[in-house]
Amino acid sequence: MAVKLRLTRTGRHKDPFYRIVAADSRYARDGRCIEQIGYFDPEKGVEHAVIDEAKALSWLEKGATPSDTVRAVLSKKGILAKHAESKKGK
Repeated sequence: MAVKLRLTRTGRHKDPFYRIVAADSRYARDGRCIEQIGYFDPEKGVEHAVIDEAKALSWLEKGATPSDTVRAVLSKKGILAKHAESKKGK
């Protein structure tokens, strides 16, 4: 099973709101997910995105692949840097 960290869209028409989830890559974009790890409101920007750091790091340790957008959010939050440091220390 190939797990991806990606966005699922919620919200109203022309007013998107995204959840950051871990999902099997074969599932539909807004289909079922394994676990929700945070959320992101594009109107407020990446700075206000909320991510459970422990869950994100555990999924990255297990080999989950983030999408381009989620990779950018994790990078801005400093989670990818922590993942790289933990990988380097092993």
